[in-house]
Amino acid sequence: MAVPPPFESFYVEHRDGVFGFLVRRLGRDRAEDAFQETFLRALRSYGSLTHASNLRAWVFTIAARVAVDEHRRRRPAVANGEPTFEERRPAYAELEHLADGLPPKERAAVVLRYGYDLEYADIAFALGSSEEAARQAASSGVRRLRRQGVSL
Repeated sequence: MAVPPPFESFYVEHRDGVFGFLVRRLGRDRAEDAFQETFLRALRSYGSLTHASNLRAWVFTIAARVAVDEHRRRRPAVANGEPTFEERRPAYAELEHLADGLPPKERAAVVLRYGYDLEYADIAFALGSSEEAARQAASSGVRRLRRQGVSL
């Protein structure tokens, strides 16, 4: 398994891409706070990484989670004038543990596509690959999961 570089090097390498991703998802004003939260979360768990071979996908997964959290905070769910609460876990939380046995790129592609509903262009950007390669990684991951009896 790949040994992660010092956090500062990791940050310098990925900060511009993550910020651009968050701006596209949230707009510039909200992206600044989400950017800080993304790298704070990354720093907290950096020393205990289990998938250090694809740090780009890892940090974009964190950024996607932060963006989802930001959307939830900004848009309270209300029904009949009363707040509603989601009883089940979010799709990404349910999917992540199911995808743990997949190769890293397939795992990232499956979680980003089916857990976060990202477009293949965004997944390709996160993986540092082409859109077609992102689509293929997600497809291969789904096929592997189906062979294990998991349906998405």
